Formats: sequence, C-alpha cells, structure tokens
Amino acid sequence: EEVSLHQQDIEKIEHIDRWCRELKILYLQNNLIPRIENLGRLKKLEYLNLALNNIEVIENLEGCESLQKLDLTVNFVGVLTSVESLKHNIHLRELFLVGNPCIEYEGYRQYVVAALPQLQWLDGTEIYCSERIGASQGLEEVRRRVVEQEMEYQRRRRKKKEEVQSKEAGEEKQRKLGFNAHCSQEDQEQVEEVERAFWHTPCSFTPESRLQAHRHLEEQRKAKEADKERKPKS
Repeated sequence: EEVSLHQQDIEKIEHIDRWCRELKILYLQNNLIPRIENLGRLKKLEYLNLALNNIEVIENLEGCESLQKLDLTVNFVGVLTSVESLKHNIHLRELFLVGNPCIEYEGYRQYVVAALPQLQWLDGTEIYCSERIGASQGLEEVRRRVVEQEMEYQRRRRKKKEEVQSKEAGEEKQRKLGFNAHCSQEDQEQVEEVERAFWHTPCSFTPESRLQAHRHLEEQRKAKEADKERKPKS
C-alpha cells in the first residue's frame, strides 16, 4: 500500500500504475521527474508526494479517484490554470504548491481556492467558508489576470530554454575532455578551470539547471570509477 522512491534520480514515472494497483501512498520526492504521467490506474492512491522535482504542469491525475493529498512543493509549476485538471478529484483535501513560480502570481490563492472547491487546505493554510465565498466572487477577472501572467512566464521560459540549449552545446565538448584520464597536463588545467566555472558561474534555478548539475556529477562519478579501474593494483 506504500512505496517510497525518493532520492533515486528518477527522470520518468513508469510501470508503477501496472505493478502497484493497490497503492495508497507514493513518495517520489527529490527526484528529477519533469512530468506527471502513468499514474492514472492507481484508483486507490490517497497521497502523492512529488516535492522537489522538475514538474511544470499539473496533469494526468484524473484517474486517481481516491486522491486526498498532493504535494508539489518546490517544483516549477508555472501553468497555474493546470490546477483545473484536479476538479474531478473530488476527494482532494490538501494541495501544496509552495516554492513554485505560480505562487508569485497576483490572485494565486484566490484563483486556486475558487477553482478547487473541494480543497480544505492550501499550502498548509486552512480554507474557511468565508474565504471560499470571497474567492468565488470576481473569479472571471482573476482567471484572466492569471492567464496573462502564465503567458508572460511561458515566454520567459522559452527564452531561457533556448539560452540553456545554446550554452550546453558549447560546454559539452569541454566537459567530456575532463573525463578523459589520458589528457595532457595543459588540457587537465583547462578542464579544472572549466570545472570551477561550472560550479561558480551563477545560473537560474530551472529544470534544466537541476538536470545539468545531476548529469555533470554522474559523469564525474563514472570517470573516477573508470580511472580507478585503469590504475594498476598494488
């Protein structure tokens, strides 16, 4: 009934909805998951923890009929209107979106409270009847403003993705050089400089930067293991 897969460097949700149909609690926090998928057959799932991942859109949970608590703390949800996909999860009582870009939107809480009338708690704060009634008033205008902010956020995200892709293409060759155990002393010094730059150059906190850091560390680990295997044993 409970599965814990936190901190496993998971980059894709798969197989769980076929192998664990009776699941009630699923911990997937602190991974590298970019998308909510392959969970729709978990009809008995009550609690889903996806905190500290790379999720940008709330989706594909309509089939989780028993879902009561959803934790998306510290992800990258910028499409706030995607919370409307949770309307049919009638048993949903708690939702956590703390640490996502969308919580900075003007009208964030009012919009979510009005969009999901079944919620009782949002970001750890209880929703009272008076707040719910107030939130429903002027919802059309609040939603319009939310959509405008979404569009602006997505425009910035597209630009950022293009910048990251361009930068990664230029750095890939230099990074690979660093994992060559037979490079010259001069090359090694250059590699060390690239390493320092990689870790000390400021960058935006994005799904791409999280994934890039993880893969960089993984390449380093594999290179060190390969280097140890090459060295003659004493």
